[in-house]
Amino acid sequence: MMATEAGSNREVLVAPISGVVRELTQVPDPVFAQEMVGPGVAIEPDGEHTLQVLAPVTGVLLKAHPHAVAVAVPAAGEGAGVLVHLGLNTVGLDGAGFTLHTGTGAQVHRGTHLIDWDPAPALAAGLDLISPVIVLGATSGQLKILARPGASVRAGQALLSWTAPART
Repeated sequence: MMATEAGSNREVLVAPISGVVRELTQVPDPVFAQEMVGPGVAIEPDGEHTLQVLAPVTGVLLKAHPHAVAVAVPAAGEGAGVLVHLGLNTVGLDGAGFTLHTGTGAQVHRGTHLIDWDPAPALAAGLDLISPVIVLGATSGQLKILARPGASVRAGQALLSWTAPART
């Protein structure tokens, strides 16, 4: 069942981590900044403590890596989902600082605890902690930002919503 706003087909996404909301254009990686993967926002954590990473939506984990998860939203149709990428170039850490609590194929609910992230290894490697939250299979016009850029959010707080595509 899709978590939606009452009386609509809008999927509500919650912040997967706590931090400050940033526009994707502020992500120093053109793949995210130019919305090549899809539209969304980013969250910049303070980097001083271990973060609980939560599922932004209800769905099935399409991919579960220590540094990134993709949650498919089957109720929204083929290709619909959300990508959460924790920091930039963190794949090179080979899992250091990340504890994954579930795996690919798992059914998760909005707010499910997916990962613990200790950003110390990323900071020691000089990596940027900014974390894109991307809506796959969507366009910018389908998004509604619920937590404005520059605002602080807590993990689990409403972040944005999108009009899910019609199933075909």
